[in-house]
Amino acid sequence: MEQTVKISAIAITLNEADNVDGFVQRLSFADELIIVDSFSSDATVEKARKHENVTVYERKFDNFSAQKNFAISKATHDWVVFFDLDEEVTPQLAEEITSTLKNPSAIAYFVKRDFYFMGKRIKYSGLQNDWVIRVFNRKHCKYNDNLVHETLEADGTTAKLKQTLSHHTYKNFDEYTGKMHKYSALQAKMLYEKKKKPTLYHFLFRPYYRFWHQFILRLGILDGKEGFILAYVSAFSVFKRYVNLWLLYRKID
Repeated sequence: MEQTVKISAIAITLNEADNVDGFVQRLSFADELIIVDSFSSDATVEKARKHENVTVYERKFDNFSAQKNFAISKATHDWVVFFDLDEEVTPQLAEEITSTLKNPSAIAYFVKRDFYFMGKRIKYSGLQNDWVIRVFNRKHCKYNDNLVHETLEADGTTAKLKQTLSHHTYKNFDEYTGKMHKYSALQAKMLYEKKKKPTLYHFLFRPYYRFWHQFILRLGILDGKEGFILAYVSAFSVFKRYVNLWLLYRKID
């Protein structure tokens, strides 16, 4: 027997004033939208609060897992959808979500993301099988403690939705590399807390391996110059991770 299910949508933001109105509109199928903002310096919060079904919380950013778990804790309903503002939720995906939750067979659902970079759909580079949980029951799911590249842990049966999700991660090159540098700093902090120490191997071999693994073994070469740039930035972010780790041990900011 089908039943009407209330849905909470959640998102975390930082300086997304250009995207927030469109994002709220695409999530209009949800009964509420919870936004946790990391004290944006632009008009993100002001724009978000103009929408009737949006509740905004401002919280200092410490790491992605904590920020997302805080957002989940503020949701009113058990069924939650979580999307980033650079992910395009199509009407077809929204319809599949609402119809699936009328009679759910799992406690969490994966969605396949189509990655776009510099205006091009990236079909290889290790991103061809990018499945992420974007629909879940909050009673059975929680983000793990990773500071970056956090994973939603689901205690129960999971399933996959058919519709895909376009992921437009690229705004401009400086913004994209800045995001990678932020991830590198958080990863370095994780390694530091685990008492891992950088060696010459980490500075020389690990970035070299990352580039060739992504560009050749994971077929980034088939993505053309965009695949090369992605592999290069990825390799440099590995190098930056261990530089940041070395700086932590040296007590240098």
